[in-house]
Amino acid sequence: MTDTTTQPIPSSKPRNLFQQLELDTRLLGMIGAFIILCIAFNVLTDGRFLTPRNIFNLTIQTVSVAIMATGMVFVIVTRHIDLSVGALLATTSAVMAMVQTEVLPQTLGMGLNHPATWAITIVVGLAVGTLVGAFHGWMVGYLAIPAFIVTLGGFLVWRNVAWYLTDGQTIGPLDGNFLMFGGTNGTLGTTWSWIIGIVATVLALLTLWNARRAKAGHGFPVKPIWAEVTISLVISGTILGFIWILNSYNIPSRRLARMFEARGETMPEGLVVGYGLPLSVFILIAVAVVMTVVARRTRFGRYIFATGGNPDAAELSGINTRMLTVKIFALMGFLCALSAVVASARLANHSNDLGTLDELRVIAAAVIGGTALSGGIGTIYGAILGALIMQALQSGMAMVGVDAPFQNIVVGSVLVLAVLIDIIYRKRLGAK
Repeated sequence: MTDTTTQPIPSSKPRNLFQQLELDTRLLGMIGAFIILCIAFNVLTDGRFLTPRNIFNLTIQTVSVAIMATGMVFVIVTRHIDLSVGALLATTSAVMAMVQTEVLPQTLGMGLNHPATWAITIVVGLAVGTLVGAFHGWMVGYLAIPAFIVTLGGFLVWRNVAWYLTDGQTIGPLDGNFLMFGGTNGTLGTTWSWIIGIVATVLALLTLWNARRAKAGHGFPVKPIWAEVTISLVISGTILGFIWILNSYNIPSRRLARMFEARGETMPEGLVVGYGLPLSVFILIAVAVVMTVVARRTRFGRYIFATGGNPDAAELSGINTRMLTVKIFALMGFLCALSAVVASARLANHSNDLGTLDELRVIAAAVIGGTALSGGIGTIYGAILGALIMQALQSGMAMVGVDAPFQNIVVGSVLVLAVLIDIIYRKRLGAK
């Protein structure tokens, strides 16, 4: 009689350092490409690219595209696309500009710099963006019009709605409190930046070690202690190093003197004050955390990835894919309006070309960050890193003196190359 007793399969030990650390090789490749890119531009610009000032500017320039890219991940994961994000950003920016410069002064007598002007303006802008996004989702989900067509139409419609709202004029100046969300006009200062950096480090480490404890409690294999410690050190160094760089960028002495004069004070001799963490970057971090929690810890997030993986099976399992589509596009519209706050506040006005080509930058950031156009796969942190790579590439080329048309050629080539690499990477994973 043949012995059919199943013998336990011996567990194979990790063969190399990366396997023991359980790191995402694709993410490592993106980080490596970003580091190489920064070092190359730093050499080409004689050390000007990696200065605290340029890194500060690079972060605030990345925010608006990165915020929209987090929403685009959900859109693409469900096998849709949104070509209207740049135009919707322009429309919501125009609405907010008109609210604070025309509507509120004429209806409620609330002029610029009134304590409630900025809050009402932002609420109105977010509401408009959410409603427009929900309308797009309704046409896609309930009328079964392809998202490509709906948002292509939205691209044409909302870009010109923004033009008509402002009669083609640049609207400014904007409310002073509103401008604080743009970057240099609103930062947390060095002390609060360190506090937030330390709190963020502690929370990140607690999350890491709680995940390890949960795995061990359920009998799943865990990394060696040395691997967890190594990752903890990398996380801590990254967060605190980022805060240190931002705090190292000092407010110019003339501007600092004007700030003291505005308060009726005299600036002390030799005073040096750092900018710290910009409010816009803080908003991006908050959006990234919330969107990551939504993607990984909520029913809504699970439905998104289930629908993207197999729409038919998701619908048969009871998921209301039509309403899910409405919610996803409404969320995308909300994030477009939030990006409009950051973008218009950074420029200190609303201009007609605001958000031009942002739809392509946002899609490129999501795709470069690992979001599969076939649906079902994507990460929030990947999209943000993709946006950072795109902005670093454009800023570096501008500092080197590359013409704008050639910059677009390079960015387009990088996008195609990134998709090709992603296809090869996924094929190799499937072959293993």
